[in-house]
Amino acid sequence: MIPEKLIEDTARELTARAAIDIPPDYREGVRLARDRETGRLPRFVLTEMLANWDIATAERRPMCADTGLPRYYVKLGNEAVVEGGLVALERALRRATAEATAAIPLRPNRVHPLTRVDHNNNVGLHAPEVTLAVEPGADWIDVTTVHKGGLFGTDWRMLFPGDGVPGIKRFFVDTLVESGKRGLACQPAIVGVGIGGSKDTCMRLGKEAACLRAVGRRNPDPAAARLEDELTELGNYIGIGAMGFAGTSMVVATHVELAYTHTGGMPVAIHQFCLSSRRATARIHPGGRVEFGTDPRWFTDYYRREGIE
Repeated sequence: MIPEKLIEDTARELTARAAIDIPPDYREGVRLARDRETGRLPRFVLTEMLANWDIATAERRPMCADTGLPRYYVKLGNEAVVEGGLVALERALRRATAEATAAIPLRPNRVHPLTRVDHNNNVGLHAPEVTLAVEPGADWIDVTTVHKGGLFGTDWRMLFPGDGVPGIKRFFVDTLVESGKRGLACQPAIVGVGIGGSKDTCMRLGKEAACLRAVGRRNPDPAAARLEDELTELGNYIGIGAMGFAGTSMVVATHVELAYTHTGGMPVAIHQFCLSSRRATARIHPGGRVEFGTDPRWFTDYYRREGIE
């Protein structure tokens, strides 16, 4: 059995790690983007961001003043047993969020959308979000926290089968140009592209693709992997670099995820995980052992299963 207190303690530690420590795969992606960047100003921005991340890690302080919206992705082993059940798990994550907001500290970003009431702890109606998935043949749970900005950098469009891949590319370029020109995203970014399903499915997949796949992890579907490469090349050809300056470093990586969809449509969602790509993950075993890491391993073969079994 996995104790509720262990989940709470682990989630609190994950929240600190996500706010402070940039994952090594993304850090390396940004370093490579900096080395390729031809523009003086965006190259300067990326150099300073790399230095800022080093300072944040050394001093154990959040690496960005806007610590985003903390949320959790939980992968439940089919044989995992949580003390108190799933209600206790969600309660532990909410407590950990409130405690971490004060202790790290995180900026209390969550407010009531109409009255703007703020509990100063990032907890409220449907906050923090907790997304659950299952994995067969396992008795552990994976807990991943993601701190994603909640304002801009996201768009959705209903395309049609006749639009095909060229239509996806046009939408991709339109979205990146719009966000770059208007300052609606902090580039460079991991760009997640959800294609297919219904509107809510493609939005979910786009966000998960941006936030839960390590840089360098390709989609096993050959068509999706090929599209990832083509979109990344397109994004860095637009002429916008880091933080909107003219350059060639808008996209660190593009991650495409797919879902079977209605025959008459092709919904597409785009999510930009900003320059502060913050995630941390841990696998909690029933014996009390906790393995911390930075790769959520969210997209398993089972998660992407296509058949009935």
